[in-house]
Amino acid sequence: MTDIESIFETMRNALSAGPVRIKEAVDEGRKIVGCYCAYTPYEVIRATGAIPVTLCSTSDKPIAAGEEHLPRNLCPLIKSSYGFALTDTCPYFHFCSIVIGETTCDGKKKMYELLNRLRPTHVMQLPQTYATESIALWKAEIERLARRLETELGVTITESDLKREISKRNTERRVMGDFYALSTLNPAPLSGLELNLVNEFFKVSFGDEKALELVRELTKALRENYEEGERRVAPRKRIIVTGCPTGKSLEKVFNAIEENGGTIVAFENCGGIKPNYELVDETRPPYDALAEKYLGIPCSCMSPNNKRLDLLEKLVADYHADGVVDIILQACHTYNVETFLVRERLKIPYIAVETDYYQSDVEQLSTRMGAFIEMMN
Repeated sequence: MTDIESIFETMRNALSAGPVRIKEAVDEGRKIVGCYCAYTPYEVIRATGAIPVTLCSTSDKPIAAGEEHLPRNLCPLIKSSYGFALTDTCPYFHFCSIVIGETTCDGKKKMYELLNRLRPTHVMQLPQTYATESIALWKAEIERLARRLETELGVTITESDLKREISKRNTERRVMGDFYALSTLNPAPLSGLELNLVNEFFKVSFGDEKALELVRELTKALRENYEEGERRVAPRKRIIVTGCPTGKSLEKVFNAIEENGGTIVAFENCGGIKPNYELVDETRPPYDALAEKYLGIPCSCMSPNNKRLDLLEKLVADYHADGVVDIILQACHTYNVETFLVRERLKIPYIAVETDYYQSDVEQLSTRMGAFIEMMN
């Protein structure tokens, strides 16, 4: 059997080595473009030859600094994002030539005004409904982004550049989709914490084919070992995690689930399945195809957001879920309001957990997750 643990260890090491790799890329003359959101069309950035990077936004450490300019009762993700930039403690932000933002919520779009004082920040005006006219508006915004990047980075984006990067990004989505599908097996061949590790590793792959090949290798090894009888995870209650973007500080929720008799089999959040389950149509003109795919991401900022409800219902069936945990960041009103609709649509046990990045509620989370999973029994 393949040594699975050695592959996971390689991925863990890659997380800490990410900033070094970006510095090396800058030293070699590459440009870095900072991103915060799943709506960012990576294909356009990559078509310039630049490297899109996910900026730091999921730690409580810089929140106090962020609150010097932002209200305390704001979403922790926004305060953390700004705090990292303000204190220059995000190594990725440090090397950025430009930052891309989207108007997914009021807090973010106003924070970007302040962020623009620290780095050139291009804000994409996101239509917040999925309709034909909205797709046309989003296409115009993607084209406007392309022109801004051409100006800032001194390059020209060709149609062939876009088509190449669309194909490459679609390949990445397929590889991650194959990996996610492993957890439809019962019992799952890996824990939710390991699933989250691979999600985080994918963020720091920076389009590297070797990193993608490592995910392929892991997927193949887990499936083959499973078929040979290996059961790394005991049969437990199968949980889908949905809601706000996840990250380091929210691993406290994952721990609470998996320490109390549950196994996370899927992350629907924008750092997991949500941005990867649909491909860009490679037969259509690039900007049209990108607009349709990216506007179709079912974030709670969309109204109505039926695509999220449909996706969750499908995931519950595909992953044989016993329950759903909805993570709501404090002051994230769109996801908080949407909990009613999610609870109403799903026909299995469901719990919404409102939290922030601080660790003071770890014991409370453990108690709540323990009771939730015990209720399923």
